[in-house]
Amino acid sequence: MVNNNYALIKEIKQYALENKIPIMQNEGIDFLTTFIIKHQIKNVLEIGSAIGYSAIMMSLCSPDLKVTTIERDEQRYLEAVRNIKKLKLEDHITLIFNDALKTKIDGKFDLIFIDAAKAQNIKFFELFERNLNDNGYIITDNMYFHGLVQKNEKEIKSRNVRGIVRKIKDYISFLKSNENYNTTIYDIGDGIAVSEKKTKEGV
Repeated sequence: MVNNNYALIKEIKQYALENKIPIMQNEGIDFLTTFIIKHQIKNVLEIGSAIGYSAIMMSLCSPDLKVTTIERDEQRYLEAVRNIKKLKLEDHITLIFNDALKTKIDGKFDLIFIDAAKAQNIKFFELFERNLNDNGYIITDNMYFHGLVQKNEKEIKSRNVRGIVRKIKDYISFLKSNENYNTTIYDIGDGIAVSEKKTKEGV
């Protein structure tokens, strides 16, 4: 089954490449899955399923892990459904077809993983942090946005891309100034932010 999983995951990655669907870089997914195992995460809320790659990789970390993931793009959602079925993970991954900003989620999670529309990161964080367990974590991918966040904005020709980069910079400021979390941005993959919820004592 492990070899079969490997082959299916390779297919998913190839599909993403051929159809220009952004999925986590290898370094990023390795960091995320290692983090889940190290911190014994039992349930994850993911904002932005795409074709299900990261949800699948997280789910495979442990047979006890449950992932709830939200996707608003119908074509990607349907592909995620197919991929999850191929790997027989329907009992471990709950896939929701909706705009995350219009989705009400009940329950608490050890980890919230944000990997959706980059310009909406602050809204995602503020909307779903109520679903985070005490001492839980919020992880956000693409903090560098293909290296553009570290560039001078004048070097970025596209007005739309400049706008996204500005929003990501605003999000970085938001994380650093948020007194309820300790945030570290790791120079891994496309930049990964880990925000650890502080205890009531502030430790």
